[in-house]
Amino acid sequence: IPIMVVPNRGFNCYFAMPFEHARIVLRNDHNEDVPAFFYQIDYTEYDALPADAMRFHAQWRRERVTEIARDYTILDNVHGHGAYIGTYLALTALESRWWGEGEVKMYIDGDEQYPTWCSTGAEDYFGGAWSFADFDEHGRMRENTFTGPYLGFPFYSQRLAAHRESDYWDVATPVMRGLYRWHIPDPIYFDSDLRVTWQQIGTEEAGNFERQDDVASVAYWYQLEPHTPFGPIGDRHFRQPR
Repeated sequence: IPIMVVPNRGFNCYFAMPFEHARIVLRNDHNEDVPAFFYQIDYTEYDALPADAMRFHAQWRRERVTEIARDYTILDNVHGHGAYIGTYLALTALESRWWGEGEVKMYIDGDEQYPTWCSTGAEDYFGGAWSFADFDEHGRMRENTFTGPYLGFPFYSQRLAAHRESDYWDVATPVMRGLYRWHIPDPIYFDSDLRVTWQQIGTEEAGNFERQDDVASVAYWYQLEPHTPFGPIGDRHFRQPR
């Protein structure tokens, strides 16, 4: 509902973004020029915003290799009154076996050891459950992508070789997955502070185990200003996929 990418090159965003003044910048970090870019920005003018109008925020983070037995941080250092409304998770698997047993945790208004809100695993948080899997005609388990209004698993890349002109670039790429969850009908409200994390836990024949993968995420929330300044997101080499 709030973000549509169709069929794969149209990027559409419908989040409400209250503002008194705005500046939108597009920066090309590619090593080649972009020959054409098309855009449309729609807005509505009011005499004044309500005093309690919360502002829209989105923050990208990445750990190219997560730390063993430490939860990945989706969002932290949020102070004030607001509502958490969404998560996008990009997982590049650096280990084999099933990856989605880790819980998404919402530490709200002073929580320390235990979170107020906790999922039962990434597969459940993103709405699929049971490894997003069924079985093919040969009895082999396979993950299935899906999209819905508020949650989905739209992107799953198999391990493929990148065919380039030089053998130097002909290397296998890790399996990548992209998942989203919009807390629009079920926002996570907070009055003073918020921290959101995800456990890096997978499972294998012997049971659950702590994983290390390449994880990136975008957190979406509304809050009253002021907000804690965002840290740097790294240069294009840090942000590019493996």
